[in-house]
Amino acid sequence: MNKFLFVHIILFYFGSLITVFGIPATETASDSLVTDNSPIEKRHFEELTDKYSGNDYIYERTVEQSGWWTRFKQWLSDLFQKLFNLSGDGQASSFTEVALKIFYVVVFLLVVYFIFRAIINKEGTWVFGKSSEKNIVPVTDIENNIHVADFKSLIEIAESEKNYRLAVRYYYLWLLRSLTNAQLIDYDVEKTDSDYLYELQSKDNRDQFSYTSYLYNYIWYGEFDVNTQQFDKAKHAFTTFINNVKA
Repeated sequence: MNKFLFVHIILFYFGSLITVFGIPATETASDSLVTDNSPIEKRHFEELTDKYSGNDYIYERTVEQSGWWTRFKQWLSDLFQKLFNLSGDGQASSFTEVALKIFYVVVFLLVVYFIFRAIINKEGTWVFGKSSEKNIVPVTDIENNIHVADFKSLIEIAESEKNYRLAVRYYYLWLLRSLTNAQLIDYDVEKTDSDYLYELQSKDNRDQFSYTSYLYNYIWYGEFDVNTQQFDKAKHAFTTFINNVKA
């Protein structure tokens, strides 16, 4: 039997079985397609350009868009890069940060220095009030030149302005000059009342100096408001001692 005829018979036989028993021709199920024919509604969005145009939404900035401090640091970085021939922007930026930190420290130290100097020179007093060293004679121009100062005129001016504290200060310096001229003490702006008291040999001079220096420290360093009666009492003590200074 011809082999091709045999193949045709076999195919015919299986085809008949499929038809008789209703066997589907293929085991593969076709996919079903669902079609949505509902109308499409267009959605409208609000204009977002203005809403998201602020500085908070700018994620990339140029130097021109940055603040003045950032522009200044960039300018300084470029300047250092040119002056010191730095290799790149990173190295120049690091150099700038170090330079600015040094600048901050220097400014801080200068501010502290000028504040300290202003406090020290303010009428020879210290900001923290009384201290054990307040009997040190303050270093000022007039104290460095007590031998040529016209204390009488200075006191008259202070009295006319009712600046009794300043007048008492002049009286005290005048007394130190008188004691120095009488060779009873060796004047030095860094010395204290205790130093001068130790140099005085006479008991009468020691007692008077102890009292007048007490008045001076109480009125001048105490920063109390002195009335006319209190000033007159102090003035009498100083003038009496000055006129009676004896070697």
